[in-house]
Amino acid sequence: MQVPVKPENEETRLNTLHSLNILDTPNEDRFDRLTRLARRLFNVPIALVSLIDEDRQWFKSRDGVALTETHRDISFCGHAILGDGLFLIPDTHKDERFIDNPLVINEPNIRFYAGLPLRYLDGSKLGTLCIMSSETKELSDEDIRLFKDLGEMAERELAALQLATQDELTKIGNRRGFATLAQNNLYFCARQNIPVSLVYFDLDEFKLINDQFGHAEGDKALKSFASIMKQTFRDADVLARLGGDEFVVLLSDTNFELASSIIARFKNEISDYNQRAQRGYDIKFCEGIVSKDNVQNTSIDSLLKQADELMYQMKKQKKSSAKSA
Repeated sequence: MQVPVKPENEETRLNTLHSLNILDTPNEDRFDRLTRLARRLFNVPIALVSLIDEDRQWFKSRDGVALTETHRDISFCGHAILGDGLFLIPDTHKDERFIDNPLVINEPNIRFYAGLPLRYLDGSKLGTLCIMSSETKELSDEDIRLFKDLGEMAERELAALQLATQDELTKIGNRRGFATLAQNNLYFCARQNIPVSLVYFDLDEFKLINDQFGHAEGDKALKSFASIMKQTFRDADVLARLGGDEFVVLLSDTNFELASSIIARFKNEISDYNQRAQRGYDIKFCEGIVSKDNVQNTSIDSLLKQADELMYQMKKQKKSSAKSA
């Protein structure tokens, strides 16, 4: 049996999956109707919407099987998410990767498998829409087209989940999305005993931009700030707009010294943008950085509060310096 390898973007992929807060949730008809339809269209006994977690595959929807999850190491879907297209096994008894797989030898005695990776908005493949049978099977070109249509429908349903966790203007996380995803990151960092840093940003004189240049220009400033955040920080970092002109980033495996150097680079990127844009104003900000070498029993709310207080102190010092100048 061949154990599926992990994708290169595994950390980002898991962060995205966990941010949706979909694992271990009740059945939903929008997914169940897809598995019902797949099972009938292709005349197979089993159809699933499977999500690949760190060590397991969990079934958001299942039709024809009692299992709710299996170990990732024996999953067919763990292999399917490594590719971009249809993962098709017409006969597992003729495939060395699966011939001695427990799901082939024992119930549900998989002989045929077809799985489409479900790609999320950020490109992460979170799981599959899959069908399987205890008998060998071939799919025609028309079958494959229909199956891909169903896969696109499943992807749209997953994308709809982001509406509750994404900031509509900047297209990065909102406060709710950040709270869920960042807390999951903290749990991971606690288990691995690695440091984290949280940086709280507040734009300077943002009200002045709105008053002098209009709210449309203010929106452009917010979107530009978020865009530079995405360009500067790593894929594994958790970004969000908390509301108004306040932003945050959680940096995993990052101590205070490294976080400070990253923020210095971010300031340079903002400065370069200001010079290029020449919009009649400069985007400026104050920040508060909180770093923890050990995040056992640490909550995101406590980190946010500490970083917010440090940011406010910096803002007061900046205003005081400006008055005395």
